[in-house]
Amino acid sequence: MRTIENRPLSQLGLTARGGVDPMIHGIAVDSRKTVKGGLFAALPGSQVHGAKFIPAALGNDVAAILTDTAGAEIAAALLKNSHVALVVVEDPRQALAYAAALWFGAQPQTVVAVTGTNGKTSVASFVRQIWVQLGHMAVNLGTTGVEGAWSHPLNHTTPEPITLHDALSEAAAVGVTHAAMEASSHGLEQRRLDGVHLAAAGFTNFTQDHLDYHESFEMYFAAKAGLFRRVLPDDGVAVINMDDPRGAEMRAVAAARGQEVISIGRGLGDLSLVGARYDASGQDMRFNWHDRPFQTRLNLIGGFQAENILLACGLVIASGEDPEAVFETLPHLQTVRGRMQLAATRENSATVFVDYAHTPDAVATAIKALRPHVLGRLVAIVGAGGDRDAAKRPLMGQAAQANADLVIVTDDNPRSEDPAVIRAAVKGGAPDAVEVGDRAEAILRGVDALGPGDALLICGKGHETGQAVGTDVLPFDDVEQASMAVAALDGRLV
Repeated sequence: MRTIENRPLSQLGLTARGGVDPMIHGIAVDSRKTVKGGLFAALPGSQVHGAKFIPAALGNDVAAILTDTAGAEIAAALLKNSHVALVVVEDPRQALAYAAALWFGAQPQTVVAVTGTNGKTSVASFVRQIWVQLGHMAVNLGTTGVEGAWSHPLNHTTPEPITLHDALSEAAAVGVTHAAMEASSHGLEQRRLDGVHLAAAGFTNFTQDHLDYHESFEMYFAAKAGLFRRVLPDDGVAVINMDDPRGAEMRAVAAARGQEVISIGRGLGDLSLVGARYDASGQDMRFNWHDRPFQTRLNLIGGFQAENILLACGLVIASGEDPEAVFETLPHLQTVRGRMQLAATRENSATVFVDYAHTPDAVATAIKALRPHVLGRLVAIVGAGGDRDAAKRPLMGQAAQANADLVIVTDDNPRSEDPAVIRAAVKGGAPDAVEVGDRAEAILRGVDALGPGDALLICGKGHETGQAVGTDVLPFDDVEQASMAVAALDGRLV
């Protein structure tokens, strides 16, 4: 079992005003979780500055406060005649990340990260699976928590630094040597990955998402570029998908740092996809590594999975593995839960798939990728989340209608919004779609519409096991609902 030793503030890379150097007994960003002799990080927030909670932290006898200039102004009166050390820095989020890395200490020996709008979870999982096939104790961290040789739940794709470095330290303590991380734009913008020692970093693609958080498309891209501009060290390796329109720009960011670049692409690149043949259960893939041809079997549905696989191969090679050994593992890789996952098969051989596609580009890509595996019609179920980027809603419907034979618009996670208003916006881009508000009924009707050779793609929620309605999260699993619908319609329920 790992132990965390107390240490002076200076050993966490922090210097207090007044020159005091107290012994620190813990670190926290939540004032309710502070401990006697601990460090409270009072960070600026979107609604309120964390310095407003300094009184609660003082009530727990903290030894130090980390904040910015604005927080220091709030803290001044509260700390008058106090022995509590005040650390004031320009970027307290980054300072906290580095302090957390020093506090928890250990990380797996080899860590890689991947960013992009779509594909992060699949790439991180494939990297972990390849490492395991090569004999390493490995995990992936992200949307689905920590999975692999050690498992642990996470509340965010890229958790805040204390949670992240705690998880990395625990993983290392149980013998995990390799870790693949998802790097979200939120996490990068908020400096959550700073302090993680990366060997390599990857870029999948860039399409519209999260414009409810980022002020513009360019700021969204800048956040993702931070993985290469700031987090990946100069001697790290960047693995870039050059097929994406922003790939060249991301490569330039990496090159400006002097980072080695492994390029991925269709027909071009260090790792290039040159051909694929699809069938009902997967695909045969032909690719080149530095102009040397290879061919392998992927038991995965969707052409985009080949791109994810090549990016994962690039990251594993960049972390020091032999390329040919990496390529030999590919037939053994399995799809990620909720990512083009075969959920059920009807007695007439029609299939039902579940995918996390929740952006317009992801919906279009998923449907197009499924098409070569399907002999008959392709039915798609699509929706959009509430309290998120509203501009993408009609684009979601448009992407589905442009690529599927039948579209059913239903509820996703409406959260605090009126579900009917969200559905109307999605249907604005898919005027020919059928609208079914209840998601379980929509899945049942989609399954019922399947004839021999047809396929149903349920988009949006993927691996999620709950549906956010108002302030409640109701139990709901697309895979489970699909299985129940098939069983009911095919008379298998007793």
